[in-house]
Amino acid sequence: MIPAVELVGVRKAFGAHLVLHGVSLRVAPAERVALLGESGSGKSTLLNLIAGLEAPDAGIVRVLGHEMSALDADRRAGVRRAHIGFVFQAFHLLAHLDAVQNVAVPLLLAGERADIAQQRAAHWLDAVGVGDRLHAKPGELSGGEQQRVALARALVHEPALVLADEPTGNLDPASAQRALERIASTIERTGAALVLVTHSEQAARIAERRVRLQRHALQEEASARSMPGALRSMPQ
Repeated sequence: MIPAVELVGVRKAFGAHLVLHGVSLRVAPAERVALLGESGSGKSTLLNLIAGLEAPDAGIVRVLGHEMSALDADRRAGVRRAHIGFVFQAFHLLAHLDAVQNVAVPLLLAGERADIAQQRAAHWLDAVGVGDRLHAKPGELSGGEQQRVALARALVHEPALVLADEPTGNLDPASAQRALERIASTIERTGAALVLVTHSEQAARIAERRVRLQRHALQEEASARSMPGALRSMPQ
């Protein structure tokens, strides 16, 4: 079975500043992995390498069998459009578009017809619990609602891999907990693999595996499912 993500001996430096050295990681299809580490440890850099937004100085980065480090920029963008969904801390919703238009953007970029793109966007907004806010613009939405719109946008093209970079960092604790449960349950239903970058132990509990980035390398940790306080019931 082709892994969702495979890193082999990855090294990355910015000038004289070494960020990653000899990093290897394998994420199976439908597996949820939390990548923990202190601020500045290189977590977001590692996520950018997986997405093909950065190139490693050495080593191999494969996503669903595509060797990202061997592809040109256009082909990496094609892999992202077809197979990867993104959820960011800042959401990155377009202020001049309403919710359904924001969610339709990845489909339109992939060449989908506008009417079909909007239908699928509306379906996913309903699936994440904001089906009554289709025509609200980001400035009219709460932080939790914006997060749900961002999740719908990440999933609208049914990606095999979802990359989440501190997706609840801008939410209050109660909203963050609800958002995490929503992410976990939705990912579980779609069967996508998840790589979640976070420094939050709370957020890491939605993952089946935890790896920590420390001193430029990854260290495997105990399963989040075995830890006290792990999320045990996810809303459907």
